[in-house]
Amino acid sequence: MESEDRIGRIVAQMTLSEKVGQMIQPELKEVTPEEATAYKFGSVLNGAGVFPGGNRHASAAEWVATTDAFWNAAERAYADRPFRIPFMWATDAVHGHNNVFGATLFPHNIGLGAAGDADLVRRIGRATAREIAATGMDWTFAPNVATPRDYRWGRYYEGYSEDPEIVAAYSAAMVEGLQGEGPAGQLGHDDRVIACLKHWIGDGGTAFGVDRGDCRSSEDILRNIHAAGYFSGLAAGAQSVMASFSGWANPLNYDHSPDPECPYNGKISGSRYLLTDVLKDIMGFDGIVLTDWDAHGEVPRCTLGDAGYCINAGVDVLMVAARASWRSIHALTQQQVRDGLIPIGRIDDAVTRILRVKMRARLWDKPRPGERALAGHSDVLGCAEHRAIAREAVRKSLVLLKNSGGLLPLSPRSHILVTGSGANDIRKQTGGWTLSWQGTDVGLQDLPGASTIAMAVREVVGTDRCILDPELRSIERGRCDAAIVVIGEDSYAEMRGTLRPWRSLEYSRLKKSYAGDLRTLRELRRLGIPVVTIFLSGRPLYVTKEINLSDAFLSAWLPGSDAAGIADVLFAAEDGRPKYDFVGRLSVSWPRTKHSSAINRAPRHMPAFVTPEEEQDPSGIHAPLFAYGYGLGYRSSPAERDVGQIPLDRDEADEAIAPAEAPFDVLSSPGNPFRWRMTGDNMWSGEEVSFAEPVDTPAVHTGPECHLRAGDALRMRFKGGMAGLVYARAADGAPRDLRAYAAADGSIICLVKLFAAPEAPLYMACHDDYPSQPGIDIAAALRAMPLGEWSPLSVRIRDLAEIGSDLEHVDTPFMLYSEGRADLAVAEIRWIPGTV
Repeated sequence: MESEDRIGRIVAQMTLSEKVGQMIQPELKEVTPEEATAYKFGSVLNGAGVFPGGNRHASAAEWVATTDAFWNAAERAYADRPFRIPFMWATDAVHGHNNVFGATLFPHNIGLGAAGDADLVRRIGRATAREIAATGMDWTFAPNVATPRDYRWGRYYEGYSEDPEIVAAYSAAMVEGLQGEGPAGQLGHDDRVIACLKHWIGDGGTAFGVDRGDCRSSEDILRNIHAAGYFSGLAAGAQSVMASFSGWANPLNYDHSPDPECPYNGKISGSRYLLTDVLKDIMGFDGIVLTDWDAHGEVPRCTLGDAGYCINAGVDVLMVAARASWRSIHALTQQQVRDGLIPIGRIDDAVTRILRVKMRARLWDKPRPGERALAGHSDVLGCAEHRAIAREAVRKSLVLLKNSGGLLPLSPRSHILVTGSGANDIRKQTGGWTLSWQGTDVGLQDLPGASTIAMAVREVVGTDRCILDPELRSIERGRCDAAIVVIGEDSYAEMRGTLRPWRSLEYSRLKKSYAGDLRTLRELRRLGIPVVTIFLSGRPLYVTKEINLSDAFLSAWLPGSDAAGIADVLFAAEDGRPKYDFVGRLSVSWPRTKHSSAINRAPRHMPAFVTPEEEQDPSGIHAPLFAYGYGLGYRSSPAERDVGQIPLDRDEADEAIAPAEAPFDVLSSPGNPFRWRMTGDNMWSGEEVSFAEPVDTPAVHTGPECHLRAGDALRMRFKGGMAGLVYARAADGAPRDLRAYAAADGSIICLVKLFAAPEAPLYMACHDDYPSQPGIDIAAALRAMPLGEWSPLSVRIRDLAEIGSDLEHVDTPFMLYSEGRADLAVAEIRWIPGTV
């Protein structure tokens, strides 16, 4: 009660501006220490891929210097007040302190779920907290306690299991690791940090796995499937909860038109029922509820600059990225209080919760970050003790699905061929949220001490007996005793990894490089070389063809930066006996068919539970190939190890597609049949593009341009420093089948007037969702154009198909995006048959 009285006295003395400042959390790239002083912000976060001074190799000391600067700024903000309010720094440390150079990277959560070891998760949390503390930070947005129910979801790997019982056990363990045990743990200790349960609630159960979609379920399912990690995590003392981007659509009330006034239908970040009535009142949560990155902007009755509806719903802290947005919210929220639109009691409640968490973390008693026990200690980042835990986690997460003839373990004296698209690709191991949002731009130089699987194998058998040959250009029968073929998904995060509802789960058809892995396996079978296949992925996929072509097959999930843990289990000791056994077991069900996208074990406490898709498809499409809990070990019987030839899912012959004969207009002089929008990595909801007036956003500025007549062309200036996107999307959102243009060897053509050449890659793309498919870099072609003149540009459609664009379902037939600066105008955009 003494702390509550102290909080009450502080709140009573605060001005409205000070209170709103505590409720806004800007992003490092969009705020300065001087602004933190002026606006009296209560916290700041560093987003994925944002570093002090833009240096991704920033040291622990450089991070501490940055956190110190903002801590000092907050102290200055209250220098002339009769009280002080300490500052908090937040980060996304979701598989270790993954945004910091040199930190230990642990397997992503899906791998930890397979390990089946809650104490291991607790130790990972403890190690992660120490490394966060070494950089002077206070708060991590972890753990993710979603219960993922559809493999198509791009965040599937962020969940521990399809089973809420595992999620519940791990949620409590991770919170205890981060915060310490007890109602608020040992938060006052310098080696502990504030935990955050995310994303409340149902984000793992959205229809068709659509990222930020609607969880269409009864409240019983929401409670018993998707809330399990919150019950246990809050009981373990978690001090913050992040509201989801997604929505809840109770079928009893769902009419396909979300009503912000309906408590059972709409975005979670704007749901008073779920945030206040359920989480705060019924469940008794007295900590901080915060939004995800700009999530308020996707809530009806809110905009990027107006979060009043979310605040009234129960949000305490707003994660607001762009400077223009947080400035608007800071001013408008005060005005809304003065106008009676937001009760002052709701503001006081939010601030009370923020100060309560800060007090439980003993931030009033702690010195500035640079003076804390672990701050600036680079020897804590990636230390031997933490790396040993990571290696243990990798070993325990491996799930052996097949081991015909007892091929494994391999002898350390074998001659081993290492091949496949993932053999020497660290990005396939580490996945998203690794130094950057997507994790696609990292290399070994960014991950000290990292090792690919090829490197780990070479360490065991020696350089002379390890043959790295990704293209199989030099391999002959007899040169090697066995082949290790490493296959798997390229790195992704969130919506960029989400598979659209109509996409097949067949691995070899998702990307051209994945199909190359299948060809490699077929060639090795032809050569008669025994094959061990290691599958790196953020989810189960249809890999039955690959399993049938392998003598041994194991799922390694997303193991992180150190592949030595994989080699520990694959290879025997010198005496021929296994050094470690396979102990991992599936915490998710494995698909039998290409469209088995939502196979889920029925939890014991809900024996009658089935998904809507299971109800609609009694034919067995959702029966698993390998059931939840499956996994082989070295003691498995020969009959268990040899799964035999698994029947393939029915292979429909590629339908004959008649080549297109007529152009398809995207932007032409007769008119503009598409809805144009622009967006960026700080503004997910996007802005309408006008062909009559200029429109400005933090990422891109657009305006009308004249080609043949006023308004028949669009000028776009990419500002750089963040991803900017401009795209034409079908007004009705309905995708078109444009495969006929690939069959006709067609091209996307347009006219371009260049005002300033691109300073970085600039991509042209088409796809079926924002922005989930890759593009073709056209920067070189643009740089070759004269300035100020209309010049033709074309991209071959087959090139887009070969890098993974799904031409069968195209709702965005034209997009340009870049993270660098460029200034150009486009006109006369068409898909045409034939190349030019």
